[in-house]
Amino acid sequence: MEREQKTSSASHVLVLPLPIQGHINPMLQFCKRLASKGLKVTLITPTSMGTSMHQDNACSINMEPIFDGYREGERAATAKEYVERFKDTIPQSLAELIDKNSTSQYPFKFIIYDSILPWVLDVAKSWGIEGGPFFTQSCAVTVLYYHTLQGGALKIPMEEKSSVSLPSLPQLEFSDLPSLVHGPGSYPGIYDLLFSQFSNIDEASWLLWNTFNELEDEIVDWMASKWPIKPIGPTIPSMFLDKRLEDDKDYGLSLFKPNSETCMKWLDSKEPGSVVYVSFGSLATLTEDQMAELAWGLKRSNTHFLWVVRESEKQKLPGNFVEETTEMGLVITWSPQLKVLAHKSVGCFMTHCGWNSTLEALSLGVPMVAMPQWTDQPTNAKFVADVWQVGVRVKVGENGMVTQEEIERCIREVMTEGGRRDEIRTHSEKWKKLAVMAMDEGGSSDKNIEEFVANLNA
Repeated sequence: MEREQKTSSASHVLVLPLPIQGHINPMLQFCKRLASKGLKVTLITPTSMGTSMHQDNACSINMEPIFDGYREGERAATAKEYVERFKDTIPQSLAELIDKNSTSQYPFKFIIYDSILPWVLDVAKSWGIEGGPFFTQSCAVTVLYYHTLQGGALKIPMEEKSSVSLPSLPQLEFSDLPSLVHGPGSYPGIYDLLFSQFSNIDEASWLLWNTFNELEDEIVDWMASKWPIKPIGPTIPSMFLDKRLEDDKDYGLSLFKPNSETCMKWLDSKEPGSVVYVSFGSLATLTEDQMAELAWGLKRSNTHFLWVVRESEKQKLPGNFVEETTEMGLVITWSPQLKVLAHKSVGCFMTHCGWNSTLEALSLGVPMVAMPQWTDQPTNAKFVADVWQVGVRVKVGENGMVTQEEIERCIREVMTEGGRRDEIRTHSEKWKKLAVMAMDEGGSSDKNIEEFVANLNA
């Protein structure tokens, strides 16, 4: 039987992300937008993260720690173990939080949850609260997951030399599909999470998306014919986009400590558009051989580079690489990525094409060299190179390796005069303008956020 809450004129939204950097950041940014439009917003943070979340500026958002099965400092042995305990523990913790809040002046009216935690909607509805998922991946990738589950048009397993045509999408080759479309492989836990997104999607009141209409217009239209989808992105800090939220200069939460002063000073000493920024995000890992090919490819390109190599990956660097390239490049363990991408000396972003990194580069008009690794990244790379035409994609050799010669070729194609550089920069500037327009007053995403807020306040 559903439990009724006290009603209040002020709308209070509860937000639950999966506690990894790439999911927290966009959901936190959406929280800031909602708070700027008058909603009361509470963001759930798990106890296991504790003070590892460097909180610089979280605006007017209330942070609420709840028990996720681990005390501060405790760590799961594997991602699968963490997710299983998270799912076993959070429903009870969440119910306790809703119960505690239900007699307050501002009971929760709506729960926004990470799309790969669909069971949160069941908890919400048991308390008489509406809810909706927040998708941290592109609409294109979601359509591919949907067709994989439905069967029919996308038949799995798919032969490597075949291609597929689906409604609203460009023709896609085998190498353009999300890796987990081909089966769980050695990631059964992540596979189950991704495909669980559709388990109760038809019961959600709103589907909120970190994208914008203009970026995926045909796909958004196709999805809107099935679900109440609202693109509300790109969810990057306002001062890098529409500049309407003056205090919103960074994400405000970081699980890694960036080497900010070091890399910004280094960038200041370089010529405009002369630096290749290289980062593969907070999760991707390269083999030692691939790391070596990337290192020597950067050296061969004869271009200044700023390369983020996480502490856990540093031992894979070739022994003498840093010493041999001190005049050319700087290797750091983490960077303030938005500030780096916005810096005038950066001319290119070599990226794994995680969705957040892709949106950041698009929003800041930075051309890309796409080197996707797994999950949604191959599809994002396809769109970067062939649909939005804001970069080039590396070709993978028969042994699965991207050679140093190929890395050099791609960097030169984006960075040197002639070739495709000017064309790519023109497209990058176009998408930068459209991203700003989407989030600015009266833009497509701003209208969707206004509609969401008005509906909650009705």
